[in-house]
Amino acid sequence: MMPRLGAKYDIEIETIEKPNDEYMTDEYFELDLPVAPAVMVGDEIVVEGTDISKKKLVAAIQASLQ
Repeated sequence: MMPRLGAKYDIEIETIEKPNDEYMTDEYFELDLPVAPAVMVGDEIVVEGTDISKKKLVAAIQASLQ
């Protein structure tokens, strides 16, 4: 879903995948990044710790482009 939306809305998509244990380290929490799984659009955390619907993701992308 993400690559298709990136092409449709001409936005950069960055996917970061790590073993779950790496998200629970003190070093990760010091980065002030959201708890995985998460989706950020720009600097805004759209969803954290759960999945996201395509409809909600599209709405967040469209709002960031305005």
